[in-house]
Amino acid sequence: MTRKTVIAVDLGAESGRVMAVHYDGNRFDLEELNRFMNPVTDVHGTLYWDILHLWRNIKDGIEKGKQYNPLSIGVDTWAIDFALIDDEGNLKSNPVMYRDRRTDGMMEAVFAKVPKREVFQQTGIQFMQINTLYQMMSLVQSSSEALKMAYTFLTIPDLLNYWLTGHKACEFTNATTTQMFNPKTGEWAWELIRKLNIPEHIFPEIVQPGTTLGHYDGIPVIAPATHDTGSAVAGVPTQNANYAYISSGTWSLVGVEVPEAIINDDAFDANVTNEGGLNGTYRLLKNVMGLWILQQCRATWQSQGYDYDYNDLVQLAKEHETLQFIVDVDDSRFLVAGNHPQHIQDWCSENNLPIPQTHGEIVRCVLESLALKYRAVLEKIEAISGQAVDVVHIVGGGTQNELLNQFTADAIGKTVITGPIEATVLGNAIVQFIANGAITNLSEARAVITNMGVTQIYQPQDTDKWESAYQKLLKI
Repeated sequence: MTRKTVIAVDLGAESGRVMAVHYDGNRFDLEELNRFMNPVTDVHGTLYWDILHLWRNIKDGIEKGKQYNPLSIGVDTWAIDFALIDDEGNLKSNPVMYRDRRTDGMMEAVFAKVPKREVFQQTGIQFMQINTLYQMMSLVQSSSEALKMAYTFLTIPDLLNYWLTGHKACEFTNATTTQMFNPKTGEWAWELIRKLNIPEHIFPEIVQPGTTLGHYDGIPVIAPATHDTGSAVAGVPTQNANYAYISSGTWSLVGVEVPEAIINDDAFDANVTNEGGLNGTYRLLKNVMGLWILQQCRATWQSQGYDYDYNDLVQLAKEHETLQFIVDVDDSRFLVAGNHPQHIQDWCSENNLPIPQTHGEIVRCVLESLALKYRAVLEKIEAISGQAVDVVHIVGGGTQNELLNQFTADAIGKTVITGPIEATVLGNAIVQFIANGAITNLSEARAVITNMGVTQIYQPQDTDKWESAYQKLLKI
């Protein structure tokens, strides 16, 4: 088979990259074309993404990739955030970041108009203050001029696809994350949108992964799973139907693939989410705060003169004993940027638990607490889905933290397989290759990844000690 190439644009909350993904019929080879930071700017107390900076870097990366005569281009990004376009196709302002405080009180404002259970029945989405629904509600509550002038709502990857092709549409996997999509009807949650006085006319058509949206400089632009977690799960190299996944990065997303959304009382009580996947499937999962907490600890210590890299932090953690400190990583205080070492100590003090003092103790507390949270979430997911889990696949940048990987195997008590690190880019590329006819289906693509030798296996250790710590966490 002649080598074929696609371009995968992958944007995360910290950084972005444009990658060339080559396929020769036996393996995928990845080549970095451009890597860049994803800065957030505070303007008078509001947090904005610099979307034009991202756009310039995406174009630069694509330009470098033209030498390979790529079959297509695909874009995936983080979810939840969005842009508003006026009737002339102009962006009204830089998109606001999901951690901005404009959503304070907005969940309560929504529930005053639509009961919480009804919101879940219409959307099947986990309740989080950062969700698109509450960002939109903040615009309604403030009588936003941008919202009044808006002609089209586009999530971040949809905005970039519009700039690439001129086609305004929202891709399915990202639309499902907004808490404004109804999995039962396969359309926007019109009843909910009307009750909250969100303008109905701004929501465009919803398209499936694999849809050709148009062309950029003569190159077809294909929508992959534009939500980066959707692409990451597509890149899981599983050959076992009874598997769970953890997409590990700034956020950790823990879940399983199911044929349809599960919207019932158990799912509501567990506050899990149903996000769209490939081939009409859903990802029953729960968001866990993830390595964001460690990122914020590192930033705090850097401001105090300690210039740690992530390997340094892991080494510090290894110097301390197992399971001396536990924290609830999903406590709301950890959501926004700040002094997370102090937040950890405060949480432990408020809950009458031992307080980590050294940097190494704090890091180990974060990693072990994440692993224990993964187990708690996974047990709920198994119960709700009725789907037994034999093995857990961890993909994404967090797979580079081998200590967390081992802790996860220890806490869950199951085999953990990590890799590939670049699952999101591979998942993005897989959809493009399938749409172009170079690969037959997702199973074939996952088999190719499996045979690339990019995974590592972790087996549970010290399970009695971890079981005791888990039971302790459940009582907090």
